[in-house]
Amino acid sequence: MLGAIRSDATVQGIACMLGAMLALSLNDAIVKWISGEYALHEIVFVRSTVALAVTLAYVAFDGGVAVLRTRRPAMHLMRSFLLMLMNMGFFAALATLTLAQTGALFFVAPLLITALSAPMLGERIGPWRWGAVLVGMAGMVVMLRPGTQAFEPAALLPVGAAAAYALMQILTRRLGATERASTMAFYIQISFLAVSLLIGFAVGDGRFGGTGHPSLDFLLRAWVPPDVADLSLMAVCGVLIGIVGILLSQAYRIAEATLMAPFEYAYLPLAVLWGVTVWGDWPDGIALAGIALIAGAGMVVFWRETVRGRVIAARDPLPRQR
Repeated sequence: MLGAIRSDATVQGIACMLGAMLALSLNDAIVKWISGEYALHEIVFVRSTVALAVTLAYVAFDGGVAVLRTRRPAMHLMRSFLLMLMNMGFFAALATLTLAQTGALFFVAPLLITALSAPMLGERIGPWRWGAVLVGMAGMVVMLRPGTQAFEPAALLPVGAAAAYALMQILTRRLGATERASTMAFYIQISFLAVSLLIGFAVGDGRFGGTGHPSLDFLLRAWVPPDVADLSLMAVCGVLIGIVGILLSQAYRIAEATLMAPFEYAYLPLAVLWGVTVWGDWPDGIALAGIALIAGAGMVVFWRETVRGRVIAARDPLPRQR
């Protein structure tokens, strides 16, 4: 009977994880679709307004206003800062790179978390995981193609975003011991709203835009009133991100993190699918090799964590809030 209960929880957790990756990939595809017309901080402001409403609705079912109280505001602030760096790096890259390229390069994050866990958390990293980190880094180099005409400097942005995310997750391991996922998600959305407004006031008039580079213009473009269709797409992104937060929290709540984490890689084939169907972006052989190395290395890390019986992420990790 106990085994059946665990099996049901695992199946439900996998379903939640796959649903979260579907919603996340759709969010990223929509942002890429409208990245040529609007500023990133304008999109984030609209999206976070809607996502905050979804988060508050979830909070109401997760204990009410009481769960929003925290004794560690400084750590929430630091996490928010790192996540906003991740957000800007990832989406700025999307304006230039394909969805699959950006997603694959960002997925070096679990490998960076493993590498940083040794010096920052004092964890012992064995040869299997160090080997996986090296293989994943090799996959990253394959995709970056440094020293060739195919090298695009914007490809460094998702790598930087992955580094910011890795540092944030290291911090989450400590913060997650006392804070609920809904609490962390709430403060993230509040931070997104505040920072996007500040950036809008600082550069939203577009005086620094017009650089001719898609990524820079996405960050520096002037705010313009969106038409009804695009405003609806931004609102849909807010709903999708809210759904991502709820589904990820549920997946990691009802099933073992070591079993759930590998299913985050479902994002990659979905990114390839949207890239091909919407933009006709077929990854070439080199890109596919890099994606395979990164994904394979990440799966090895998760496998080794499962073998060792250890949890690779906080029990209630912050849902990915891109």
